[in-house]
Amino acid sequence: MKKIVIERPGGYRRLQIKEFDRPSPADDEVLVEVSAAGVNFADVFVRLGLYKSGKQFVGWPITPGFEFSGKVLECGRNVDGLRPETAVFGVTRFGAYASHLCVPAHQVYAIAEESKFTPDQWAAFPTVFLTAYHGLFHNLVLRSGMNILVHSAAGGVGGALVQLGKIAGCRMVGVVGAGHKVSIVAGYGADAVIDKSREDLWARAEAVCPRGFDVVFDGNGPATLKQSYQHLAPTGKLVTYGFHSMLSKRGGFPNYLKLAVQYFRVPRYNPLNLTNDNKSLIAFNLSYLFDRSDLLAESMQQLIGWVEKGRIKAPPLQVFAFEEVAAAHRALESGTTVGKLVLKL
Repeated sequence: MKKIVIERPGGYRRLQIKEFDRPSPADDEVLVEVSAAGVNFADVFVRLGLYKSGKQFVGWPITPGFEFSGKVLECGRNVDGLRPETAVFGVTRFGAYASHLCVPAHQVYAIAEESKFTPDQWAAFPTVFLTAYHGLFHNLVLRSGMNILVHSAAGGVGGALVQLGKIAGCRMVGVVGAGHKVSIVAGYGADAVIDKSREDLWARAEAVCPRGFDVVFDGNGPATLKQSYQHLAPTGKLVTYGFHSMLSKRGGFPNYLKLAVQYFRVPRYNPLNLTNDNKSLIAFNLSYLFDRSDLLAESMQQLIGWVEKGRIKAPPLQVFAFEEVAAAHRALESGTTVGKLVLKL
């Protein structure tokens, strides 16, 4: 088997393809032959050594990747409901950039023969839609007609948030950073799209929702967090799940001086002020929740059902060969991509 290994943090050349013996599944695992692996922005932070859970749960060397599709080759003795040759997709806490992968069976899902999604689309599905589902349905009490602002709405998590918010009956406003992304977000059903490359983001946001937003989803970090909080309505919630704007880079390497400056620009929220403002801050990272199999089961059952009923659209895919992993990371870091990226084996 082969997998992409990062021996120590750094630029694109740290993404090395190496050969290993094929693993055997434990009693509660399945061995999957991977056909495609999703690429997420968290993988970039893993490569740079800036993703805390990667260092905590794996260390160096590490193989990135949270999601995959493929077929089952072998099942552990305690596995029920899956059998060899079954087409599947699933999630894993790191390691998906590989040709073969042993995964706990409860993190693997059979792909229906008449599925609405292709295997490649399923490989790009779970990370972003589980993030969006957890942010919306596990952290909030949603009511029909709520006004929700989503930053980076043409990206994986942003697009998922727009679609799931519409399923919940909310009024969804997406923010994008380039004109070619507007139609993508409109296609997800957004009620309004703000192109911050052509108009003032916050002036437009105030025009769209003068009383402020009930919820703002912000994965940018210090670039927008302060204003996102200020544009909440009374009882509004600011939900943060990433800090992309902190990563100033050139040639695949972080600028540590600018990273330090960005760190000190992250707003600090005093509980007393939150109380007086009647606003809340919610933050999460799903890589620390892999022990919550109850949440995973609930989320995936609902999400798969919505896919097969045609209520969720697959995001646009940009496919890279397994050997082009550095190009995939470079494209993701450029900020020009829409939808999701996958590595194809």
